[in-house]
Amino acid sequence: MKKKLGLLYGGQSAEHEVSLSSAKAVTEALNYDKYDIVPVFITRQGEWIKGAVLTEPAKSIEALQFNIGKDGQHHDISSFLMAQKEQPFDAVFPLLHGTYGEDGTVQGLLEVLNIPYVGCGVLASSAGMDKVVMKQLFEIAGLNQVPFVYFIRKEWQANQQELLDEMTSKLTFPMYVKPANLGSSVGVSKASTKEELIEAVTVAFKYDRKVIVETGVVGDEVEMAVLGNDEPKVSVPGQIKATTDFYDYESKYQDGNTELLIPAPVSAEVISTMSDMAIRAFKVLDGSGLVRADFFVTADEEVLINEVNTLPGFTPMSMYPILWGNTGLAYSDLIEELINLAIERFEEKQQLHFK
Repeated sequence: MKKKLGLLYGGQSAEHEVSLSSAKAVTEALNYDKYDIVPVFITRQGEWIKGAVLTEPAKSIEALQFNIGKDGQHHDISSFLMAQKEQPFDAVFPLLHGTYGEDGTVQGLLEVLNIPYVGCGVLASSAGMDKVVMKQLFEIAGLNQVPFVYFIRKEWQANQQELLDEMTSKLTFPMYVKPANLGSSVGVSKASTKEELIEAVTVAFKYDRKVIVETGVVGDEVEMAVLGNDEPKVSVPGQIKATTDFYDYESKYQDGNTELLIPAPVSAEVISTMSDMAIRAFKVLDGSGLVRADFFVTADEEVLINEVNTLPGFTPMSMYPILWGNTGLAYSDLIEELINLAIERFEEKQQLHFK
């Protein structure tokens, strides 16, 4: 008997287009003999539109946006809720990146509805989305990381000079300025002077009320994929050689010119350190399903964890599936494993007592 799998994609975040690309790629890899695949598109305005069961991969990204919802379904979350009531989902794959998808909000909804879902739970998702909270947890876990300063918009408006003094005393140029709660390098800027720093903070505040500023590291960007629940495993590492100053949004999803070295040309000692740190980061967040851990490796082989991504992209150019492919786990098998992990975690939770 086929399982009913819901695909959630689109969303209201700045990573809407990335989500669409991820969803299209997943529809091309799923086993249609095993799953009834129900597309649920979330518009930029927050409307939930359920489509008819897919019988074949989506022909285009546009089809995932405009060719659903023509079966008379309501254009709000009730279409999803009614689908769950009529025939419960066996699992949901939330292919939502960024705000309202990767930050624990959708995960909380799925928990309340008692639906198995792919990826990290509420706590890991929300903590992993907030770069400040994430780094504070990394400090607790004793993970080596880049020096940083953070503040909210009202603090910047009231004490700009004091915060500039704090940044220039604790950090060194170049600095990287980021919205605290966003991914895919959206809103991230490099600042080499005080004037550029002020401008970068202004840009970051367009995307979030909290900003984090980090010292730039001279070294290689190396990533490692984590897969599992209570006994996570890691992939081979991959090194990123971006053609820009840093691995920005265009490098990740648009220009196609970024060079990926897989496995990364690093020593066995570095790989061992990265593997240990990736699993420790996964566990301190109470991760489940999947996480991509990003590191800096300096010339003298110091390893610093930069961040983790609890719902990394699944586009053909995305590092997470590429890393597992080079570790021996094909894209379609990776998706199957993630669905199985989601059901495994769900079944374990059903054994808990609440009274």
